[in-house]
Amino acid sequence: MSSIDLNSDLGESFGQWRMGDDATMLGIVTSANVACGFHAGDPAGISRTLQAAAEHGVTVGAHVSYPDLVGFGRRYMDIASDELYADVIYQIGALQGLARAAGTQVRYVKPHGALYNTIAHDRRQAEAVIEAIRDVDASLLLMTLAGTPLVGWAREAGLNTAAEAFADRAYNADGSLVSRREAGAVLHDADRCAERMDRLVHEGVIECIDGHDIALHADSICVHGDSPGAVALAEAVRARLTRSGVTLKAFAGTPS
Repeated sequence: MSSIDLNSDLGESFGQWRMGDDATMLGIVTSANVACGFHAGDPAGISRTLQAAAEHGVTVGAHVSYPDLVGFGRRYMDIASDELYADVIYQIGALQGLARAAGTQVRYVKPHGALYNTIAHDRRQAEAVIEAIRDVDASLLLMTLAGTPLVGWAREAGLNTAAEAFADRAYNADGSLVSRREAGAVLHDADRCAERMDRLVHEGVIECIDGHDIALHADSICVHGDSPGAVALAEAVRARLTRSGVTLKAFAGTPS
């Protein structure tokens, strides 16, 4: 693989509560998954992140979530399909309006947190999200956890997808992410994370938590913007990939 996307979850500050360093991260990544207000983010802060993304030429995606500000979108919700459908449309629409005013556009959708992990395997909720995206704008790509059934469901419905791997998360042997409730789920060693991503791009494998390699294909690599040391980790991943001849470019194309 000669090229790959590098993305981060941004726009997650809320009022006076600051989350991450969006301004610096936007000088490193090629795609920004921007919060839509349901798990994090307020309109003014989201707007600032979108404006900075436009200035840096970073492609924007809607980081849609369960309605869970208190839990930062990381708590599972057994939400009715029609409610989830409407929630996803609402979030995409809000971000599209703010993005247009900021001089950019929404090119893809990446579900956040518990919603992301749930729809990777829960077909009912997955279909509600897929239908919402298709009804808003069928040209939007859906970012999915690599190697999960969601990829096939989305493609069956006519959506284009992009598979994602995580630089700062540990993997189980089945390709799922280790739960954040478990020790070692979040990785902090920037050099080690960069080495893992270099192997992913060049060898198509990632080391799981038990020490074995598993096969994994990814179109994009994520560094969580809210992780401690996120900027240093993203810089290390980008530098390592660049040194090994990999081009960093947005999977959904550059903003027009």
